[in-house]
Amino acid sequence: MAEPFRVTIDIRTDDLDINGHVRGPAYLAYADHARWECVWAAGVDPLALKAGNLGPVNLETTIRFRRELRARARIDVLTRFDWEPGKVSRVVQDFLTPDGVVVAEVESLSGLLDLEHRRLIPDPGRHWRKYAVRPEILGLARSS
Repeated sequence: MAEPFRVTIDIRTDDLDINGHVRGPAYLAYADHARWECVWAAGVDPLALKAGNLGPVNLETTIRFRRELRARARIDVLTRFDWEPGKVSRVVQDFLTPDGVVVAEVESLSGLLDLEHRRLIPDPGRHWRKYAVRPEILGLARSS
């Protein structure tokens, strides 16, 4: 299994709720940002995906809040793709403090949409591998 991809994020004051906690939608934005940074780092050009009539879609997301996260904190978001048979993959993300404490976990079920036929395509990992320069960042082995 590949090492998770790591992105560091500084918590902004405008991401807080009235209680001084990070709002749920901010966690989703952090997770989305980290996923896209991972995809970019793998060398996937989203415009090339679109030109191939493919688009990533998020089908389900679960957030698990483990510890309080406040303004001006710095966290690392570790992103890992788990490839399953069929039409979906799972993206698992751990939000960690600098000393390694898990403050949240985000798990997403994703797929690749055929933009012409508006259906999920089978074996999305095969398509991601085709577009990635460094597929191992996405947890995919290089093609032989």
